[in-house]
Amino acid sequence: MATYNTSDFRKGLKVQIDGEPYLMTEMTFVKPGKGNALYKCKLKNLIRGTTLDRTYKGGDSLDSADVETTEVQFLYRQGEDYVFMHGDSFEQYEVTSDVAGEIWMYLKDGMSCTMTLYNGNAIAVEPPNHVELEVVDCVPGTKGDTATNVTKPAKVETGAEFVVPGFIKVGNIIKIDSRTGEYIERTSN
Repeated sequence: MATYNTSDFRKGLKVQIDGEPYLMTEMTFVKPGKGNALYKCKLKNLIRGTTLDRTYKGGDSLDSADVETTEVQFLYRQGEDYVFMHGDSFEQYEVTSDVAGEIWMYLKDGMSCTMTLYNGNAIAVEPPNHVELEVVDCVPGTKGDTATNVTKPAKVETGAEFVVPGFIKVGNIIKIDSRTGEYIERTSN
């Protein structure tokens, strides 16, 4: 297993602390007047999502985490679990709803997603940043309601609801930002 010295520390580094994978979200270099240089790090646990603050002295080291990011394809939902398949090896991964989180709002059959694996087990799944979904139910816009910023809830094919502009109607394809859950644009009438 590779190790990282303090000179290698940077934002985005994946390390292992006490047998668990962490992502270095912040790293600040501090050089006091006398004594060793200090590296103040914010680390996010990739399994539990908790945050940890640690300070390391110059010359300290951390083990690299056995974390791999790969492209997978969503196959189907099985009860509370989601089944994904690796495109090259055809290996299937069953992901619990705890790991998947709010991804169900954006998942369509055959969609490509990014999966993070730790020791061969899925610890996170992310949909594409922008997802196109069909509107299946929404309140019709009222005639003459052309004021700016008029919004309404719209239910999409995945069963999720998003806030959309008043001109959106059933059958429209809309683009949603999966990172924020916000409406971006209408892609078809």
